[in-house]
Amino acid sequence: MDLRDGRMLIKLLEVLSGERLPKPTKGRMRIHCLENVDKALQFLKEQRVHLENMGSHDIVDGNHRLTLGLIWTIILRFQIQDISVETEDNKEKKSAKDALLLWCQMKTAGYPNVNIHNFTTSWRDGMAFNALIHKHRPDLIDFDKLKKSNAHYNLQNAFNLAEQHLGLTKLLDPEDISVDHPDEKSIITYVVTYYHYFSKMKALKVEGKRIGKVLDNAIETEKMIEKYESLASDLLEWIEQTIIILNNRKFANSLVGVQQQLQAFNTYRTVEKPPKFTEKGNLEVLLFTIQSKMRANNQKVYTPREGKLISDINKAWERLEKAEHERELALRTELIRQEKLEQLARRFDRKAAMRETWLSENQRLVSQDNFGFDLQAVEAATKKHEAIETDIAAYEERVQAVVAVAKELEAESYHDIKRITARKDNVIRLWEYLLELLKARRQRLEMNLGLQRVFQEMLYIMDWMDEMKMLLLSQDYGKHLLGVEDLLQKHALVEADISIQADRVRNVNRNAQKFASDTEDYKPCDPQIIKDRVAHLEFCYQELNQLAAERRARLEESRRLWKFFWEMAEEEGWIREKEQILSSEDYGKDLTGSLRLLSQHKAFEDEMTGRAAHLQQTIKQGEELVADNHFGADKIKERIKDIQVRRTCAAVTHDTIESPPATSTSSSVDVGHDEFSTQALVKKHKDVAEEIGSYRPVIDALHEQSRTLPPEKANSEEVQSRLAGIEERYKEVAELTRLRKQALQDALALYKMMSEADACEVWIDEKEQWLNSMDIPEKLEDLEVVQHRFESLEPEMNSQASRVAVVNQVARQLIHSGHPSEKEIKAQQDKLNTRWSQFRDLVDQKKESLNSALGVQNYHLECNETKSWIKEKTKVIESTQELGNDLAGVMALQRKLTGMERDLVAIQDKLSDLGKEAERLGSEHPEQSEAIKGRLAEITGVWDEMKDTLKNREESLGEASKLQQFLRDLDDFQSWLSRTQTVIASEDMPNTLAEAEKLLAQHEGIKNEIRNYEEDYQKMRDMGEMVTQGQTDAQYMFLRQRLQALDTGWNELHKMWENRQNLLSQSHAYQLFLRDTKQAEAFLNNQEYVLAHTEMPTTLEGAEAAIKKQEDFMTTMDANEEKIGAVVDTGRRLVADDNINAERIQEKVDSIDQRHKKNRAAASDLLTRLKDNRDLQKFLQDCQELSLWINEKMLTAQDMSYDEARNLHSKWLKHQAFMAELQSNKEWLDKINKDGQTLMAEKPDTEAMVKEKLASLQTMWDELESTTQTKAKCLFDANKAELFTQSCADLDKWLGGLEAQLQSDDYGKDLTSVNILLKKQQILESQVDVRQKEVEELQKQSQALSQEGKGSEEVDGQRVTVERKFQTLQEPLKKRRDHLMASREIHQFNRDVEDEILWVEERMPLATSTDHGHNLQTVQLLIKKNQTLQKEIQGHQPRYDDIFERSQHVLREDSPTTELIRQRLADLQSLWEQIKKETEKRHTRLSEAHEAQQYYFDAAEAEAWMSEQELYMMSEEKAKDEQSSVAMLKKHQILEQAVEDYADTVHQLSSTSRGLVAAGHPDSERIGMRQSQVDKLYAGLKDLSEERRGKLDERFRLFQLNREVDDLEQWIAEREVVAGSHELGQDYEHVTMLQERFREFARDTGNIGQERVDGVNKLADELINTGHGDAATIAEWKDGLNEAWADLLELIDTRTQILAASYELHKFYHDAKEILNRILDKHKKLPEELGRDQNTVETLQRMHTTFEHDIQALGTQVRQLQEDAVRLQSAYAGDKADDIQKREGEVLEAWKNLLEAAEGRRAKLVDTGDKFRFFSMVRDLMLWMEDVIRLIEAQEKPRDVSSVELLMNNHQGIKAEIDARNDSFTACIELGKALLARKHYASEEIKEKLLQLTDKRKDMIDKWEDRWEWLRLVLEVHQFSRDAGVAEAWLLGQEPYLSSREMGQSVDEVEKLIKRHEAFEKSAATWEERFAALERLTTMELLEVRRRQEEEEKKRQPPAEAQPADAAAQR
Repeated sequence: MDLRDGRMLIKLLEVLSGERLPKPTKGRMRIHCLENVDKALQFLKEQRVHLENMGSHDIVDGNHRLTLGLIWTIILRFQIQDISVETEDNKEKKSAKDALLLWCQMKTAGYPNVNIHNFTTSWRDGMAFNALIHKHRPDLIDFDKLKKSNAHYNLQNAFNLAEQHLGLTKLLDPEDISVDHPDEKSIITYVVTYYHYFSKMKALKVEGKRIGKVLDNAIETEKMIEKYESLASDLLEWIEQTIIILNNRKFANSLVGVQQQLQAFNTYRTVEKPPKFTEKGNLEVLLFTIQSKMRANNQKVYTPREGKLISDINKAWERLEKAEHERELALRTELIRQEKLEQLARRFDRKAAMRETWLSENQRLVSQDNFGFDLQAVEAATKKHEAIETDIAAYEERVQAVVAVAKELEAESYHDIKRITARKDNVIRLWEYLLELLKARRQRLEMNLGLQRVFQEMLYIMDWMDEMKMLLLSQDYGKHLLGVEDLLQKHALVEADISIQADRVRNVNRNAQKFASDTEDYKPCDPQIIKDRVAHLEFCYQELNQLAAERRARLEESRRLWKFFWEMAEEEGWIREKEQILSSEDYGKDLTGSLRLLSQHKAFEDEMTGRAAHLQQTIKQGEELVADNHFGADKIKERIKDIQVRRTCAAVTHDTIESPPATSTSSSVDVGHDEFSTQALVKKHKDVAEEIGSYRPVIDALHEQSRTLPPEKANSEEVQSRLAGIEERYKEVAELTRLRKQALQDALALYKMMSEADACEVWIDEKEQWLNSMDIPEKLEDLEVVQHRFESLEPEMNSQASRVAVVNQVARQLIHSGHPSEKEIKAQQDKLNTRWSQFRDLVDQKKESLNSALGVQNYHLECNETKSWIKEKTKVIESTQELGNDLAGVMALQRKLTGMERDLVAIQDKLSDLGKEAERLGSEHPEQSEAIKGRLAEITGVWDEMKDTLKNREESLGEASKLQQFLRDLDDFQSWLSRTQTVIASEDMPNTLAEAEKLLAQHEGIKNEIRNYEEDYQKMRDMGEMVTQGQTDAQYMFLRQRLQALDTGWNELHKMWENRQNLLSQSHAYQLFLRDTKQAEAFLNNQEYVLAHTEMPTTLEGAEAAIKKQEDFMTTMDANEEKIGAVVDTGRRLVADDNINAERIQEKVDSIDQRHKKNRAAASDLLTRLKDNRDLQKFLQDCQELSLWINEKMLTAQDMSYDEARNLHSKWLKHQAFMAELQSNKEWLDKINKDGQTLMAEKPDTEAMVKEKLASLQTMWDELESTTQTKAKCLFDANKAELFTQSCADLDKWLGGLEAQLQSDDYGKDLTSVNILLKKQQILESQVDVRQKEVEELQKQSQALSQEGKGSEEVDGQRVTVERKFQTLQEPLKKRRDHLMASREIHQFNRDVEDEILWVEERMPLATSTDHGHNLQTVQLLIKKNQTLQKEIQGHQPRYDDIFERSQHVLREDSPTTELIRQRLADLQSLWEQIKKETEKRHTRLSEAHEAQQYYFDAAEAEAWMSEQELYMMSEEKAKDEQSSVAMLKKHQILEQAVEDYADTVHQLSSTSRGLVAAGHPDSERIGMRQSQVDKLYAGLKDLSEERRGKLDERFRLFQLNREVDDLEQWIAEREVVAGSHELGQDYEHVTMLQERFREFARDTGNIGQERVDGVNKLADELINTGHGDAATIAEWKDGLNEAWADLLELIDTRTQILAASYELHKFYHDAKEILNRILDKHKKLPEELGRDQNTVETLQRMHTTFEHDIQALGTQVRQLQEDAVRLQSAYAGDKADDIQKREGEVLEAWKNLLEAAEGRRAKLVDTGDKFRFFSMVRDLMLWMEDVIRLIEAQEKPRDVSSVELLMNNHQGIKAEIDARNDSFTACIELGKALLARKHYASEEIKEKLLQLTDKRKDMIDKWEDRWEWLRLVLEVHQFSRDAGVAEAWLLGQEPYLSSREMGQSVDEVEKLIKRHEAFEKSAATWEERFAALERLTTMELLEVRRRQEEEEKKRQPPAEAQPADAAAQR
């Protein structure tokens, strides 16, 4: 077979493995072969076949060695590897080769000459192959005939038989095996075929079952079927019922109930279900048995009905398992749900308790009416009530949370829902009652608040009236007109306020009267107090009205005075302004300028004339004031005189004006006097600059016009100088314009800087005034208010600081740019910085004073607290005076003065701090130094007094301190003693072994604690004797009795400990006994169950199997008997030791002993009954087989079909043989009768059944015999003669055959053949006896035939011949018997020799055995067996000697087998000597094995000890508390030390093992391995010790965690008390202080608590993550702690939110009040003055801008207040929201009014400014138009064309100026229209001015047009005159030429003349056009002609027609 292409290899693997491999690749190339081989090798790898150094290329290349190795590996894997055999002695499984070898040894055991110990030499002789075949097919081989020496024959015989009869391929030839070293693998491969064949071959019985047995099997099968159906029905019914029960989901509605159901379910699984599972398995076995029997009997296999199939049972069982699983899941789920419900219920109880406590406390709080007696107190109470309401409203969620938990419990159907519902209803009831109380308290509080607000309103009104009185009594009547006007406006506001207050007073009085009514309702105050306050308020209001009238009169007089001064100042300012204009030296540099100045001067004169009347009126008013003796009469006179002097000094004359002042405006030095005037000048300068720029084209036009002049004119000095002057003048004007623009910009920057500086100074003045007027209050509350105002000043100062910085920056920029007013700027900057620095210093000074005052007040407050503290401690000390000096007093003093020393140290430190504080404050406040030192001295005095009191008390006590310490120690010791006695006196008895061990450990820990306290006890005794020695006082006698009681208690403690120790030891022993008892009872229960459920089998095979099973069971009982006996002995020993549970122990012992004896007797009885049943079944089986045989033979005997004569003789012969068979089987019946008699004798209970069977058999036998005799007689009678002849012939034939047999020389080749021949000989002899009877019968038949007349000589001759021949064969028959006997003797000797050899060979394996035992006992047993073998050899020695003695007799006979006998005797002798030697050697080897096993035993002892320690290390015992945990740790340390000490034993074992190994012991390797196991076990024990220590450490850490959790929960509870406070502050300052304190509390709590909680959580998480056994408990602790922490954080968060809400509310009220006051203050400061002219308006606008800057910060605060109000309104509801909205509305209304007032004032100021600006623009434009009109009208008449053109240019310049002014006109007109459009308050005046302006402008334009038209006419006339003059001059110049008669003297001259004439003609032609133009009429001529024509027409028209024409002309 070629495997190189891989295909055959794949097929081989598919055949052997039975699996499908990948399809081989087609192709013959090497790559295809490699791929196929790779597929095969990959399959082998997947089958985990290891291929060493083999690849696909090795197979493809044809490597024979590796290919054969691969084939062997495949064979080994798929043919050999699956072989496994289990031996009976050690149950050790062996595989492959060893298993196959063992199988061969087992199958060939007992075969002579077969000893298989390998797969090579053991098979060479072929005996092993034949033995295997003979073992399974003895009919194929006569094994006794095989000779070991004939190996080739044996092998060939085995191979042929295996191939022919077994179908096994002949893989080997005899030549392959019959060699020195046969191939092992080949033999294994071939033997494997035997194994697989015989393992699959069914053992067929040689003799089949007879029909009767089939019937019995059928009956038995029917019974088994009935039993199966009954059991199946019962099992299915149980399953269905159990499924119904398991599917029931109606669980107990409690945790305990579910736990009980789960326990019942576990009981079902462990108690009820296992027997049913066993029953199910028995059913399967029963069905399998039924079906197997029916198959064996070739019956139709029984199939259970539908529903009772095994599959149905399995399905039902699966449904049961599923229902069980679902039941378990449901129970677990329900258990988890119940646990969650229990946890939820605990959470509900905890939260409900918290809510009930909280609600009760708040009900108590709400039921109190401590509202206070002033508004602040009531408002504080209101705020507190609102905070309570807020807290309660916020708490509603928590109440709802409790309700939600209750609903959840109700929804989940919690078992204790009634209690939960009741408690929930109680919480809801408390909640509703709290809301009712809260509502009622709110109503009472609102009434008190309303009354206090009325009272507060009265106080506010009274305070306001006092303030108004101070204002009305003020002597400030104004220092100027604006001030007076402002005061009047303020006074008007005051009067308006007073009038408004009238309604307020009436409303207050009316509201107050409501509370003074005489109803029986709740009265917040005494009505009489209200009436008195109302009357007082009315009186004060009347007094205020009188003062207001008096002040108005004084202010009116002051206004008249300052109005006069104002008007005079205005006139004076006008005069100064005009004086400056009049003093100007500019009189005009051209005609236009002069005319303009003249027109301005005329206007000035008109204005002066107009103002004269006003001035006279003002002077007259001043004189009236003087006449009225006004207090300012002197100043009035002086002012009148001054103004008159200024007016007379005004110069009103001017020289003739020659030229216009071009630089007057540009060179003006007026840059304005403030920001607004400067801005106006900037605008005006912009117009001037534009105007100057517009003159540039005019100047350029002049230059162009000069260039058109004739050269002599153009180059004339006058023209050039005039143009240069104009150009220079224009440049000068442009430069002046630029300089003025810069000056105006500098001035504007200056004024802006000044304005900002003034605004800053105004703010500084305002704040300085407040700071200077502010007095540092003395009360702490007032100081906190002032401090808050200082805090609000900080942001304002920061804002002003930025403005000051801006001013400084602008000033630096102006100084850097070289501003002309640098000094002024620097001075203003320095002034502002100085003011700012002074202001900051003032603020710091005030703040320092304030802080200092706060420090003083806090110092006084701390002094008061310290003084109260000291007085309190003094009272405590003084209270001890009543206690006396006796022992009772000392004991009482001990309780009183517990914490006094610690408090005194704290007071001392406090006094030291106060002393230092007093020194500091004294140095800072010298004026209060005495008071500060006085307070300190006062506290020091109180402190000294307390120390004196304490000192006196200590002196009075004397030795009481020592006694106090002793008593404290005595109390502590007695407390410990009492606690320890209580613990020891505990009656807790352990219910389990673990509890007993734990209690013992705890008790031992108490003993250690007692030892630790022994020293303290001795000290207590000594101190007590010293204290009580010589004392006779009753209290000391009592103390002595206490000491005696202490001694008694100490002694009793030791006795109690001993008693408890004894009790616990007995309990521990009892628990150990119970543990062993449970194990013993489990054994007994199992035994009883087996004994009760063992049934008597109904078949012989079943009976034998039952006996074997019972014997095994009794062997198990024997093994358990020692344990049960140990339990009984232990119980009896405990009873003998008087254990506390002796009665129970005795009951257990008696019960176990009785049950054990009962089970023993029952087992023996059962075994006896089983054996009896086996005998009975054997007897019944024999009876059945015989009855079947009889029935079968009865059929044969009853066959009467012998009618045909031809077969009658054969039937007679058959019947004769049948009768012979009956006779031979008669012994069978006799044997059964004998067995039946024996059975009845031994087992009387079976007598009836046996007798019945025997009688039945005897009847059947008798019937069979009678039938047989009848049939024989019938056959004989049918044909007697023929039968006789035939019988003689048959006898003769038989005798001939017998003679041939007697002549045989075969006397047997061996004992077996001899015995067979002897048996045949006996058969022949018996046949001879039978034939002897036939011969005798022939004689009878012959006689009968003779009598019947049918006899003849022939018949007689036949008979005689037969008889003679029969007698002749008697002698040979005897001789042959003798020869056979001799042959048997020889063969018997040979057999004995062979038996001896076989005996020796059988013992030889034992003598040469290498089995030296597996343990010490087996080695000792093997030694005993070896000794027994030696004794057997000694005992067998006589038999050996007997054989040799007999051999002498045998060898003396002449026999061909003599040599062979000698050879066998020699072999026997050799074997005998060998076995003796081998036994001696084995004795030596066993001795060595004994040493090794002794080591193994010691090692096992060590391993047992270590295993015992491992059991402890693996114990699940857990400590119950931290103390027991520490004790267990200590105990474990002791065990660890014991483990460490055991290292010596391990080292000793190691030394022993090394000694054995060094001595070359055969088991050195195993010893070394065993020692390594011991070392490994020891190392494992140490690891377990470490693991146990880890678990104990975890338990200890668990208790540490528990302690930490408890401490932290207590700390959280303490913090919850603080966090649950309801104090919310009475006002803004109070709530701020509370918020700061609580914020610090929350921060400390958060930091400390979170750190501690995180630490505990971390420790818990570590324990959980490490898989701690109590992870669930730890998680519960963690959850509880986190929940408590979350509750605390929730409380903190809630209180923080409440405080924040209270803070926001109070801050809102505070800010609203402060902002409202500031708004009202700002509103009052807003003036009504609008200004008399532009300058005053600009000043007022600047002041208003500063005012608006000031209120911008106020606007930010108002917006912030709005945002706060919106937020608070969303957070509050009801009255609080209305109050917030009301406060917000008040502020917004005031702010809106302020903004409207400011905006209105700004609008009025803007309107006034626009009005004055419009009037100024109109005035300027009117003056300018007058100047222009005057200029147009004042031009001279032109004399020539150039003058006309010059006039036209000038007139065009006027036009350009007019056009340039169009923008000014447009702006002015637009401004006027805008003012009219917005309905200005001076609309009529503006409209009048606007009409005047438009009319004036139209007039100016019309005059310009008329003048322009006139100039054009004049120009045309002068141009005509000029052209005419030129023409005339040309004509006059040409007349001489034309009149010349010169014709030329020569050609040249003529030509010249001709040319000249041609030139003249050309010139004349040119002039022709000019003359034509001169002939045309000019415009003036045309106008004149038209006028004349019109006059002529008028003359020609009639009068009637002339009138309309005149009218038209007029139009």
